Amino acid sequence: MCGRTACSLAADNLRRACAYRDRRGQHRQPEWVRRERYQPSYNKGPQSSGPVLLSRRHLHQDADSSERVLMDMRWGLVPSWFKQDNPSRLQFNTSNCRSDTMLSKSSYKGALLKGRRCVVLADGFYEWQQQSGGKQPYFIYFPQTKDALDKETEGDEEWKGWRLLTMAGIFDCWKPPGEEEMLYTYSIITVDASKDVSFIHHRMPAILDGDEAIRKWLDFAEVPTQEAVKLIQPTENIVFHPVSTFVNNIRNNAPECVEPIELGAKKEVKATPSNKVMLSWLKSSQEGSPQKKENDLPKWTSQFIHTPSRKKTSADVLQQWLGKQGQPPVKKHKA
Repeated sequence: MCGRTACSLAADNLRRACAYRDRRGQHRQPEWVRRERYQPSYNKGPQSSGPVLLSRRHLHQDADSSERVLMDMRWGLVPSWFKQDNPSRLQFNTSNCRSDTMLSKSSYKGALLKGRRCVVLADGFYEWQQQSGGKQPYFIYFPQTKDALDKETEGDEEWKGWRLLTMAGIFDCWKPPGEEEMLYTYSIITVDASKDVSFIHHRMPAILDGDEAIRKWLDFAEVPTQEAVKLIQPTENIVFHPVSTFVNNIRNNAPECVEPIELGAKKEVKATPSNKVMLSWLKSSQEGSPQKKENDLPKWTSQFIHTPSRKKTSADVLQQWLGKQGQPPVKKHKA
């Protein structure tokens, strides 16, 4: 499953990280829609909002369906047919959608057949492994290059920073009674876990690995549902590391959430380039991250807002950890 994510890039860098080539081969960046609502976080949970990619044609009928937009949506799909006046009254959990039932359950079938496919963006996601003494959280993400640094460069320059995790999702539009504005919400599609992470949990998000997979999933006008669902498969192209139970509390929104820890190590080992990548990413992604106020959002969303709580800077956290020479290796589990 997928019940917690991190997405810490500032709005401008998030847009740059989502650069793509349209149908004509032109290099583009997606347009931000309602950018002012986006709130970076190291600890996002269901009923909070998060950034997604979708085809521009969902918003403008005459647009090229290969063009993409970025939008901040609420996590937890509210079906368009929902009749209550508050999404919290939905009687079932729609934060995740199982791939094997998404074409049969009414909550998702209608939206999926209408082509309402989206890509949910994150630095990575958290998953908890059940152990005898409790649950151990892990942070799971795409492998990163050594130069994955969030540099302050011109907006049109090719993105060299953190590679975002791109998860397949379904979205829908619901109009609250008495409100003029539509509420956009999404669900993350889940599949059986790949071999490398199955020891942590038996389910994982459906991850779209590469721009071609993203293009096919988003372009509902060119790629029919029957073809698009073939993209929904487990992936082995992920890495992970254990993190502190600090992340367990949804109100904890700080770099400590993704900081690597050692599990039961009896001796210290040297830091590796992977941790330097993590340090650079944390240090730079926190800079310029906007803080939001409750009144920046529609009145009915106030119950879903979590107040950030920062105790240390990202640089302090991992610099202190790396200074101890302690390094839990980025792992790919072997069966």
